[in-house]
Amino acid sequence: MLLPNSMKYIAHTAGGPEAMTLAEGPLPVPREDEVLIRTHAVGVNRPDVAQRAGSYPPPPGASPILGLEAAGEVVAIGAAVMSYKVGDHVCALTNGGSYAEYCVAPIAQTLPWPAGFSALQAAALPETYFTVWANLFMIGRLTADETVLIHGGTSGIGVTALQLAKEFGATAYATAGSDDKVAACEKLGATAGINYRTADFLEEIQRLTEKRGVNVVLDMVGAPYFPRNLRCLSLDGRLVQIAFLQGSKLEAFDLLPIMARRLTVTGSTMRPRTTAQKGAIADELRARVWPVLEAGRCLPVIDSVYPFADVVEAHRRMESSAHIGKIMLTLIP
Repeated sequence: MLLPNSMKYIAHTAGGPEAMTLAEGPLPVPREDEVLIRTHAVGVNRPDVAQRAGSYPPPPGASPILGLEAAGEVVAIGAAVMSYKVGDHVCALTNGGSYAEYCVAPIAQTLPWPAGFSALQAAALPETYFTVWANLFMIGRLTADETVLIHGGTSGIGVTALQLAKEFGATAYATAGSDDKVAACEKLGATAGINYRTADFLEEIQRLTEKRGVNVVLDMVGAPYFPRNLRCLSLDGRLVQIAFLQGSKLEAFDLLPIMARRLTVTGSTMRPRTTAQKGAIADELRARVWPVLEAGRCLPVIDSVYPFADVVEAHRRMESSAHIGKIMLTLIP
């Protein structure tokens, strides 16, 4: 396949959404275990916003270009690649660089489009489905017949967590910032949604569970929620921290409840993981989640779609927190 000598991508400096501009540069070259993807669609995620703002620098060796997920067509393969060929349609959890007409991804982090999916649907999968599966099911050990509280229930992560929790037999509760968003959570699988602006989620969880608490809490808010999150947990409960949108530091905290109720406090970040670690998550997704998607269940919820050149507006939409589900960029209609 004859490839162009250059590509358009989104350049940025540290700052607000307006710090992003359309630029032109060389195509990335795939390493021996990577594929080069002609990008059709890209998901916009909170880490992109943080990196653009200057608070989440890429790890060593990663592309400085924004973007952690994409779907498109394989146009070149590395020397060691046997599982994909030129022309295959794939989606990938990238190590950066997906805000571009072409991006590379390790094959371990690359999956085929689920049958019947569009580019937009496929591009909406990697970041949220990798994150939710790793944290809620692998680290949080959520199982059928358990209960989970999911904060930010209408975020990309929240929507995915609600659907997968219900699919695999758990009872889910969710917090959201408006009555409309609460209704959306319940439509997506929450047994009950809680408007955190008008109710105390701890009091509501105690009421809803008859003071038993939940087995797992999935949180991205951070320090302001930490004490109440622990009090939401049942005996042997697990708090899984995936972000700190409102800060990571507590002034003082009594550790006794952790010991007395055998609680586990854990968490992770996705980007610094090794390719092998991300590949292990991809393997589980392919085996357990891809069949569900191909059956038409747990589909990604897309809030809004912006042309690639309107990335500034896409980031503004993300920062408004008005969205329900994924915000997407499209390069090839």
